[in-house]
Amino acid sequence: MTGRPEDIRGVYERQAAVYDAQRSRALFEARWLARFAACLPKGGRVLDLGCGAGEPIARWFIAEGYRVTGMDFAPAMLGIVRSRWPGGDWRQGDMRHLDLDETFEGIVAWDSFFHLMPEDQRATLAKMAAHLVPGGSILVTVGPDATEATGSVGGEAVYHASLSPAGYAVCLEECGLRMTGFLAEDPDTDKHSVLMARKEE
Repeated sequence: MTGRPEDIRGVYERQAAVYDAQRSRALFEARWLARFAACLPKGGRVLDLGCGAGEPIARWFIAEGYRVTGMDFAPAMLGIVRSRWPGGDWRQGDMRHLDLDETFEGIVAWDSFFHLMPEDQRATLAKMAAHLVPGGSILVTVGPDATEATGSVGGEAVYHASLSPAGYAVCLEECGLRMTGFLAEDPDTDKHSVLMARKEE
């Protein structure tokens, strides 16, 4: 069973309810979220790319008083998040084509960015940078090294990819971003590899 990049949208559309039911609410992400939030002005704008059903990432930022805009490419996922926060700013879109004509203090893509092919990751980082205010930060989950892998959502295969840490550092610099944090397979975050970066002022 091998995941293909072109299948990801369909998998999350079919498995939205299953994914939401199985998504951990333990907030093992909290340490990284807090570190990221410390770089943002209180009440600032946060763009959650691949927001899914909003649990637990968007909920954390909303609870902390940030103004959250969520984007996801699966209508079924957006249906769930809109039922939870009917007055929220939830938009359908593909992060690879990010073009909102808006800027944000922070952009987070937890458990979503790593579904992009390596060349799409490079292009999407540039788009993220363009949507950040000077001094804004990004928080994304990647892989521990340059690789392609297959995961599973609701029993269906999903594609994962990553650049090397050095590859990300070079790409970020080209986008006017500076890596401010990277930890491969962090044992405190269920073995997620986490990257933070900041836009130059």
